[in-house]
Amino acid sequence: MGHSTRYVHTSIVAQDWRGLALFYEQVFHCTPLAPERNLSGSGLEAGTGVPGARIQGVHLRLPGYGKDGPTLEIFQYDPMQAPKASAVNRPGIAHIAFAVDDVARTREAVLKAGGGPVGEIVSLEVEGSGRVTFAYVRDPEGNIVELQSWS
Repeated sequence: MGHSTRYVHTSIVAQDWRGLALFYEQVFHCTPLAPERNLSGSGLEAGTGVPGARIQGVHLRLPGYGKDGPTLEIFQYDPMQAPKASAVNRPGIAHIAFAVDDVARTREAVLKAGGGPVGEIVSLEVEGSGRVTFAYVRDPEGNIVELQSWS
């Protein structure tokens, strides 16, 4: 009695969806998928549970996957609740992660593009898996992104 399951997307609610999408395009080479979204109406209100909801945004194809791979959905809501600071140890979804060739170089690209640091660049031996070099950073809106490289 199984059912078919396939991962589709991760959503980030942005204060400036165009600016945040551009960050992910420039730093992580995500590509926008048409059409841009501009949604409203009673169906959206019922589905989201947000009275008067209006959504604008875009889906970005994640790098390293084909045309049917998962996307990063960047939406801006109206109305929007006040943001809460993210933390790597807060219950719930903590971060998204990208495998990169060079953690230090990508970290610098994040910082130059308006992101911020969370911790330091660290290399650890993970028993049975190898050595991982990683760093946590924040995108320009404060969402946490892990940069990782395995050897």
